[in-house]
Amino acid sequence: MITIIGLGNPGTEYRNTRHSIGQVVIDKIASILGVSFEMSKKTHSQVGRNKKDFLLVKPETYMNDSGKAAKAVLAYFAKFDPSDRDQELPELFVIHDDLDIPLGEFKIQFGTGPKVHNGLLSLYQHLKTNRFWHVRVGVDGRSGQRTMPGSEYVLQQFMPNERETVDHVVETVARKLLG
Repeated sequence: MITIIGLGNPGTEYRNTRHSIGQVVIDKIASILGVSFEMSKKTHSQVGRNKKDFLLVKPETYMNDSGKAAKAVLAYFAKFDPSDRDQELPELFVIHDDLDIPLGEFKIQFGTGPKVHNGLLSLYQHLKTNRFWHVRVGVDGRSGQRTMPGSEYVLQQFMPNERETVDHVVETVARKLLG
């Protein structure tokens, strides 16, 4: 079973922010598959399943603690053993924002993420590996103007003039992950 985790922060104030683009993509995948989410207190996540093909996950932890939810989901649904260090997880895809990539672009890479991303650092710490698929969705629409620190910028909503680009990349990434 392929597990797809969409990183983001919980709560309506963070919905559709740059930092929560992973959850926006997960919602799009769920819509395409006709999957609904249920809260799983055991895994600190909202979880949706498509028969035996896909497990969709939206952690209900804050971004900086995403690894806690990912570890719990994998232990519960995939019998993951975190004591096995640096193991490969070829059926795990983690969708996250990336300020190193321009808005509207994305990369899917095995074991490679952005230079700094606290959500991913939490996953690396809890899973004891970075050897999974990183679905890096670009959210940088600053056009080289970096007057606002990245940590503040990613908590901003997308601008109205960016919506079409965001909608297009979300649809493209969702379809790519579904094959």
